[in-house]
Amino acid sequence: MTTATDHRVGVLVLDGAKALDVGIAAHVVAKRPSMPYEVRVCGERPGTVDGWNGLAYAVSHGLETLEWADTILVPGCRNPAGTTTSREVIEALRSAYARGTRIAAISTGAFTLAAAGLLDGRRATTHWHYTHVMRDRHPQIDVDEDVLFVDAGQVLTSAGAASGIDLCLHLIRRDHGVGLANHVARRLVSAPYRSGGQAQYVPRSIPEPLGDAFANTRAWALEHIRDALTLDALARRANVSPRTFSRRFTADTGLTPMQWILRARIDRARELLERTDLTVTQIAEATGLGSDANLRRHFGAIVGTSPTGYRAAFQE
Repeated sequence: MTTATDHRVGVLVLDGAKALDVGIAAHVVAKRPSMPYEVRVCGERPGTVDGWNGLAYAVSHGLETLEWADTILVPGCRNPAGTTTSREVIEALRSAYARGTRIAAISTGAFTLAAAGLLDGRRATTHWHYTHVMRDRHPQIDVDEDVLFVDAGQVLTSAGAASGIDLCLHLIRRDHGVGLANHVARRLVSAPYRSGGQAQYVPRSIPEPLGDAFANTRAWALEHIRDALTLDALARRANVSPRTFSRRFTADTGLTPMQWILRARIDRARELLERTDLTVTQIAEATGLGSDANLRRHFGAIVGTSPTGYRAAFQE
């Protein structure tokens, strides 16, 4: 049942839309008891929208949905270099932006935002296969091909299709905090933060997917996050030397073991600030950071605000 506090999400499906992009946009924030969102899938007009690879989409709503939405998600299409965005879509997106609506593109959906001029002067990303096309066509955009997504405030873009999950989880974190985003990630069987060359510089909270050489060690560390977790202790748990553990861990995640532990502690602190009334000192102890001064220093460096300021924002 829709409530007055549900965040309204419009998924704009255009000709050539890729099924995975559309599915991610419509599914990750789909309405369910734990999710305070309402989703409407729309096209340029109601009816059938031709997709890619023999698929088509039956949509019940037209561009008026963009006036209704608090957030607009634009899935990518198969051939952005050969696709022209209609004047009606461009004007509808520009009007939504002027109203303050948040607009996010999955993969090559960034080309639709670029056609509307919404990425001019901004940092943005798209699927790596098309980053050079975007640079050539839109030199006024600062194209970054080394990230999973770019949050430029009101306008967000993501890389290849699977990074649409990372983007949607990020939007949920922005709206409702780490706890709900982690809940959704578990439901999707997805890491709440992915590592690698395109990883966002954000705290991570649970081990990477199966296949990670040190997944069990990370899971153990998270269960003992309030304890003194040293490099030697982690290496003993992984049954390798500290030097080997550090080298392989860093190569696998892009973070040193101690950087990972620190971000896991800050992530846990964020969840406790959102979901409990523990004092800052109690949270510092519960996360292994020792003192409130230590928590404040690291929290400010990573999150960009104080623990009390963070809690106040989520209480509001």
